[in-house]
Amino acid sequence: MGARKSARQGARRQPDARVTGAPGGLDAVFGVHAVRSLLERGEAPSELWVQEGSAESRLAELVETARQGGARIQQRSREDLDRLAREVAHQGIIAFARPLAFEAEASLWLRLQAWPHETPPLLLVLDGVTDVHNFGACLRSADAAGAHGVVVPKDKSAPLNATVRKVACGAAETVPVYQVTNLVRCLTKMQALGVWITGTAGEAEASLYEADLVGPTALVMGAEGKGMRRLTREACDLLVKLPMAGGVSSLNVSVATGICLFEAVRQRHLATGGRDH
Repeated sequence: MGARKSARQGARRQPDARVTGAPGGLDAVFGVHAVRSLLERGEAPSELWVQEGSAESRLAELVETARQGGARIQQRSREDLDRLAREVAHQGIIAFARPLAFEAEASLWLRLQAWPHETPPLLLVLDGVTDVHNFGACLRSADAAGAHGVVVPKDKSAPLNATVRKVACGAAETVPVYQVTNLVRCLTKMQALGVWITGTAGEAEASLYEADLVGPTALVMGAEGKGMRRLTREACDLLVKLPMAGGVSSLNVSVATGICLFEAVRQRHLATGGRDH
């Protein structure tokens, strides 16, 4: 009996110690929300790992959609998924897809010059946000608030990597992220196209709630700790601050981003008589 039990245990597939990165230069997309967003956009992954056991039945619908899209499905041990995901929660599913790419700066100008929406532009500008968790959370807030795009500088900015995709819960696939060479020059050109630039700074005299965010607006958020760079601050039409009633002097940039974006949503909602748009 003991020998047979030992033999069965030995026959179990052991974790693959070679699992260290995504295959073939693909990006790993972790978690149910991010994988679902990928599939809903019609971007079937090349390969999909699903955790053996209960996750297979729990995620059967996602797995079948990926299979129909041409993905190669692999049942893998939890240890394999953990080893690849590291600190990221994979929720029993990992897709391997083409890496995300930033939108070109030229695309931003074409879009603003021939604005296709009834609603005025609402853009989020991130100056020096290099932490991938903060970047992902900002993208998630931008998507939730209906922002039309996010603008980041080519230097001093977080990449669009797997962690960003996971934290953003699908928003990294749906919100255009424009990468610009010179952020100050970009803001100046936005102003010439009628976009009002509102920056956030702790030393500002005006409150966020005094700002008019109904018209074409770009909200500029600076890096946590340092805030906006000096030249970026000088390029803004208006600087505002969040009223802080407690003992802390500032908020995490992703939290502050959510507050500012939804103040714009609130103002626009009121300006249209409470009609959604």
